[in-house]
Amino acid sequence: MSRQIIHTDNAPKAVGTYSQAVKVGQTVYISGQIGLNPTTMQLADGFEDQANQVLSNIEAICQAAGGSLSDVVKYNVSLVDLANFNALNEIFTARLPQPYPARAAVQVAKLPKDALVEIEAIVFLESVS
Repeated sequence: MSRQIIHTDNAPKAVGTYSQAVKVGQTVYISGQIGLNPTTMQLADGFEDQANQVLSNIEAICQAAGGSLSDVVKYNVSLVDLANFNALNEIFTARLPQPYPARAAVQVAKLPKDALVEIEAIVFLESVS
């Protein structure tokens, strides 16, 4: 099975030695995204704005891979403060279609660029393009 590197200018360029995403067969592994604006490479202000930007970045990568947020089967969320967990749930409810995918959420000490949230995703595409 071959692997394909997924890249879009509609999501932030990698800030390290990784790809935005890697597609293997029908599965796409999206690297952890923080709330960077892809045009300015500046971090959004506050938790809600960062979390929404993260989902926009993930959505752009899903689209570049031939899918959408509805194709995500698992999110792994890292929060600097679990006090933002309820706000995260509200944002996910507003942005994601049901049925909701699997998800893990953990509190971490620090994230790149002092971000407040980082989310990685696994996407399953029904048909391989």
